[in-house]
Amino acid sequence: MDVLVVGSGGREDALVQKLAESDKVETIHALPGNDGMAGQAHLIEGNAEDVEAVARAAREADIDLAVIGPEKPLALGVVDALQEVGVAAFGPSREAARIESSKVFAKQLMEKYDIPTADFRVFSSHSEAVAHLNDRSFPAVIKADGLAAGKGVVVARDRAEGLRALTQIMVDRRFGDAGERVIIEDCLVGEELSVMAITDGETVVPLDAAQDHKAIYDGDRGPNTGGMGAFCPVQFYDEELAETVCRDILRPTVRAMAEEGVPFQGVLYAGLMVTEDGPEVLEFNCRFGDPEAQVVLPRLDSDLAPVLAAAAAADGSLASEAELVHWREQSAVCVVLASEGYPLDYEKGYSIEGLDEVAENVRLYHAGTVRTDAGWRTVGGRVLGVTGLGRDLEQARRRAYRQIESIRFSGMHYRTDIGR
Repeated sequence: MDVLVVGSGGREDALVQKLAESDKVETIHALPGNDGMAGQAHLIEGNAEDVEAVARAAREADIDLAVIGPEKPLALGVVDALQEVGVAAFGPSREAARIESSKVFAKQLMEKYDIPTADFRVFSSHSEAVAHLNDRSFPAVIKADGLAAGKGVVVARDRAEGLRALTQIMVDRRFGDAGERVIIEDCLVGEELSVMAITDGETVVPLDAAQDHKAIYDGDRGPNTGGMGAFCPVQFYDEELAETVCRDILRPTVRAMAEEGVPFQGVLYAGLMVTEDGPEVLEFNCRFGDPEAQVVLPRLDSDLAPVLAAAAAADGSLASEAELVHWREQSAVCVVLASEGYPLDYEKGYSIEGLDEVAENVRLYHAGTVRTDAGWRTVGGRVLGVTGLGRDLEQARRRAYRQIESIRFSGMHYRTDIGR
């Protein structure tokens, strides 16, 4: 089959590299992709958020399967546009993507169908949200309703921090229209966990769990980012917990979406907190995580392409493909190399050195890079993902950080405690 990967970041590079292993994939295209993918994918110029243009490009390239990476095109209806021109697409419809594009929708769905999550209130008025903060205990979690690139969540330790967050989200509109409504919810305590599952709207195929590091600095300090690193597998995620997550969260959510008339097909990503009372949902995403994909996909020891195609077809074939999914007995640690200033303002155009030689047990995922006549340059906040593979997490960590020692660009910043 000819496959189109939509997007340009590290997650999409991970998808390209994994799909390139498949003997069922003849040609890979990426729109717009990045120069790091050029060795394995044909790059198509375009804007991933121009859903009609994506659909036209897929039809003109005679694509058999389009795989959508980022959340924004999904929220804008790229799957609907692709299906209208007869191209099979892996990902949810615009309506189903609301499970990520509207945190209010997701929380109300969980409340209606008794899917475990923190108690919450929804506010569209800044003054009412402030009044609620004055009457509640802390810490409290404040979330912008809409898409905010993984940065629209604040854990307020006290009233002053909560008020600042409400002002930034609802008054200053740091995240634009995403801040029209906010959720204020209880702060869950426990171990965070990311569990992704592939689904055709009925069958649910859980992938192995990962943990990611959102905060910019070591020790989980500083503002949240799109993700500074991740590791897989997670030691405490045993068979019993995996079955609980599937039974109480993943399957009920897929059933709930179907009952609401918006069947979900694609990747259902559950961001969880494993509390004393069991796993509870922090958030849902409607796509592969970034950088979780960069540690989960390298460990997958089976062909990804037919699984994605079966989920997109929604013809019942995913059930048989699920039996073929198995994992390598290894660990993976991904460390994100970021530009100075990220997740706020940062400079671009710095020369990157050390990308020519990659160790055997390391995967290099390009995210914010471009290749010029003068060599590699930075063009994004998250520049590269360096994934080390090993027999255990410690060996995987050592291999990732050893590779990083040879990479240099001005202002390069990364956490030193990923997977520790």
